[in-house]
Amino acid sequence: MSFRRVVTGKNAAGKSVVVSDGTSPREMALKHTPGFVSAPIWMAAGTPSLAANGKDPMSVAGASLLPAPGGSAFLVVTFPPDSVMMSPDFDPAKAGPEHVTAAPGIAETFELENPGMHTTPTVDYGVVLDGEIWLELDDGETVHLRQHDTFVQQGARHGWRNKGNRPATLAFVLMGAKAA
Repeated sequence: MSFRRVVTGKNAAGKSVVVSDGTSPREMALKHTPGFVSAPIWMAAGTPSLAANGKDPMSVAGASLLPAPGGSAFLVVTFPPDSVMMSPDFDPAKAGPEHVTAAPGIAETFELENPGMHTTPTVDYGVVLDGEIWLELDDGETVHLRQHDTFVQQGARHGWRNKGNRPATLAFVLMGAKAA
């Protein structure tokens, strides 16, 4: 699965133009977690500039996707069913480094003792584009989200669980926040 990304901007004459049209250079289908696709779409290190500098922030491989305060990141992620991770063929030792490559900065926030649980210093806006997923919070509390449901995550510890039998695709906008 690939996600088309259309980026517009202004040329030197101030006219609106398509800067790029295709997949993000950071899109990655994980080999060791079949069905998991990470598609970081765009990010800004701080307050965005509307200057036509022609730089694609996603062209820097390995750069953290976790935005600093005032910055933002836009990602699309496809989560395979949990049965993929429960399969005897699933190898966490191979999948872990691949997740770090697909989502640097974010993957490092995941808890080793509680797989999938993590906390980021961000306010996240999200929408379920396709499928259904369960948002797990502290103490095992879960919220079942279906296609077109939206959520706002405010630095809360959480994990995404796909208890269904088909992939779930979510879009996220992460905004770097200051600690309270």
